[in-house]
Amino acid sequence: MTDLGLYLAKKSINKAEVARRTGISKSRISQLSSNPTTKLRAEELYLISLAIDIDPCEVMKELYGDVKLPN
Repeated sequence: MTDLGLYLAKKSINKAEVARRTGISKSRISQLSSNPTTKLRAEELYLISLAIDIDPCEVMKELYGDVKLPN
């Protein structure tokens, strides 16, 4: 499971409802939730955040908060 998949599960968010509200296909939501090699696009992150009524910055920090600048 991906960080997005874990985040949606932790928040008990229905992925089919997210797909319906965002226009992102169910298969793409499933891929973003389960396949670690799938890249989440900024537009998708923003739409998902709007659909679940959570600030996009909060979602981004949750998913990418461990990313650091190289030394």
